[in-house]
Amino acid sequence: MLLQIRHETVYEYLHPVSYSIQTLKLTPRADPGQRIVSWRLFTPGERLEQVDPFGNVTHLVTVDAPHRTMRIVVEGVTEIEPPREGLLEAEGGLSPLAFLAPTALTRSNAGIAEFAERHLGRHPPAASALLDLATGIRAAVIYEPGITDVTHSAIAALELGAGVCQDQAHVLVACCRALRIPARYVSGYFHTGDAGEVASHAWADVWIESERGWLSIDVTHGQLAGERHCRLAVGRDYLDAAPVRGLRRGGGEETMKVTVQLFTGQGQQQ
Repeated sequence: MLLQIRHETVYEYLHPVSYSIQTLKLTPRADPGQRIVSWRLFTPGERLEQVDPFGNVTHLVTVDAPHRTMRIVVEGVTEIEPPREGLLEAEGGLSPLAFLAPTALTRSNAGIAEFAERHLGRHPPAASALLDLATGIRAAVIYEPGITDVTHSAIAALELGAGVCQDQAHVLVACCRALRIPARYVSGYFHTGDAGEVASHAWADVWIESERGWLSIDVTHGQLAGERHCRLAVGRDYLDAAPVRGLRRGGGEETMKVTVQLFTGQGQQQ
C-alpha cells in the first residue's frame, strides 16, 4: 500500500522566543517492508541530520533568532508491505536485549507483573498469547483522550484505567519486560481508512526469540501492525521515539496545533 502523509506542527508563543532547539523523528524508518518513495521536511533555522542509537533518522533543528511562531512540516509517500503474520525481521543494530532496560515510563510493579503473568504465564511468548495480552490491556486501559499526558507511566495508566495509544503501548512494553521479554515502543501513523485528519499513533514490538523477529502489536486497534501502519521511530519508550521534542528560552505561554493527514496512493483520498 502507498500512504501519502502530511504532518504539520505549529507552535505559537505569547512572547518572543530567543532560542529554541527541536529534535525531530519524523522520517519513516528503513525497516523491512517499508520504503520511502518521497519525503520532504520543512523547518526554520539550522538543521542537522543524524541516526540515533535505535536506528531512527533524527533531525536537530535550532533557531537562534527571536520568533513567536515555529512551523514544522513533513510530507511524502511511503510504500508499506504487510509483514508476514505481523513479524518483522531483525534489522541489525542494537541487540533485542537492549529493550529489557526499564525506564521511568515503562517500569514494572506488582500490578504490572501480575497482569502480565495472568495473560502470558511464564512460557516463551506466542502471537496468540500476546494478542490476548493486548486484548486485556484494551479492557483495562480504556482509550480516552485527555486523561493522561506524556509524563504518565504504564503503572499510572493501569491504575487510572484510561489513556491513549501511548499509554496502552507503554503497558504492553512494561508487561513484557516484567517477564524478561524484550519489547520496544513504536511511534508512527495509522491509516484508518477514513477521509480527513488523523492523529499520530503508537504501538509496540515484542521480540519473539524462536522466530528471531519482532511481533508488531497495535493494542489500540487490537491487531497486528500491517500495511496501514507507517513506522517513524522506535525506542525504549515515548521519550526515545517522540516525533517532536524541544526546549526553548523565553516565549511564555505556548500553544501547539498538530495536523496529520493520510491518504492512500499518490494523493488519492480513501
